[in-house]
Amino acid sequence: MLAAMRQPLPATGSSWSDLKARMLGYAAGDVRWRDGKTAVYVFNAGPEVEMVQKDAYALFMSENGLGPAAFPSLKRMEDEVVGFGLDLIHGPPGAAGNITAGGTDSITMAIKAARDYARKARGVLGPLNIVVPRSAHPAFDKACALMEIEVRRTPLVDYLADAAAMAAAADGSTVMIVGSAPNFPYGLMDPIAALSELAVARDLWLHVDACVGGYLAPFVRMNGEAIAPFDFALPGVRSMSADLHKYGYCAKGASTVFFRSAELQAFMGFDFKDWPGGRMVTPTLAGTRPGGAISAAWAVMNFLGVAGYREKQALVTEARGRIAEGVEALGFTVLGQPQLGLLAFTRTDVDCLAVWAKLRERGWFTGVTTEPKSLHLMLSPVHAAVAGEYLADLAWAIEAAKGAAPADARYA
Repeated sequence: MLAAMRQPLPATGSSWSDLKARMLGYAAGDVRWRDGKTAVYVFNAGPEVEMVQKDAYALFMSENGLGPAAFPSLKRMEDEVVGFGLDLIHGPPGAAGNITAGGTDSITMAIKAARDYARKARGVLGPLNIVVPRSAHPAFDKACALMEIEVRRTPLVDYLADAAAMAAAADGSTVMIVGSAPNFPYGLMDPIAALSELAVARDLWLHVDACVGGYLAPFVRMNGEAIAPFDFALPGVRSMSADLHKYGYCAKGASTVFFRSAELQAFMGFDFKDWPGGRMVTPTLAGTRPGGAISAAWAVMNFLGVAGYREKQALVTEARGRIAEGVEALGFTVLGQPQLGLLAFTRTDVDCLAVWAKLRERGWFTGVTTEPKSLHLMLSPVHAAVAGEYLADLAWAIEAAKGAAPADARYA
């Protein structure tokens, strides 16, 4: 790919009206996510929530969460948001957490805490490792690359984590085992209860990656779905990640990382005193922390409340149910038994990546899973209104893809 031509900074400024028009022109080729045409990257809870996101973000966009003494408002909002999250995931008395910049940040800080706990509290020396199922998010590998921790990925059973395989892979140098709620490739809830039993029996740090499901599964359960225990209700869970900017419908980038106790959380922070500029204390990876992400999270959660979230999440599961039924009628097999907002579906008589490419011609921008080759959807409330349109275009794409050359869905 040719490098983009470098442009110098303009010698003089332009008017905002001209710049806005240019920006909208740049966006002409972007996917029409407000029309429900995307099922990845964007979580569309409707124009009212979008308005709250924008207005609340703008109110505090210049404030900096690095300075709680200067901006106690942000500290108060962060504490309240963390409290909302802990209440939803059965955080015990003394549980703690922070807002981070995203799921990768949350996962990185949880691994950092587990590593430091292993070094300082358990006295583990030498090379360290974490044990994860094959379906765990690559953010674990990214974090471990930064900290020179070995990642041991274990085989799946029916697309789910296998507690026995993870037990076999863990040893005295294992600082963390991981389960997902749900895993991203298949949208399925790992057997967290079995992993909790393993963690308790072997004194292992269990992290539950609920970046996708943390702000979805509790409300789906409230709406009557039998969601198995996956959070701090299980004694082996020591930390969790849950993204506010996914099914919390908050502005990007905002996630939360939670710990069973403030004592465990303390291993996450950074405290540096030997500097001419004074003491530097940061709870998460970032120094400067955008105030807008914190204020927008606080505003959206208070705007929706339990009743609003239950209504939005019911639309998500309604869309998932309709689409699952529809794709099976079109000859696909849904992988596993998804209960939340993600699903992957496959068939062997047509190249699913070619189907994905044909759907792009109709304006749909969705995901894929490669093992096996499948179409992948991460649904939002808006998709309840466009499920029929998607299924109709999918039927067209199947026929259009038959006999087509194999496709390579590069969409990242």
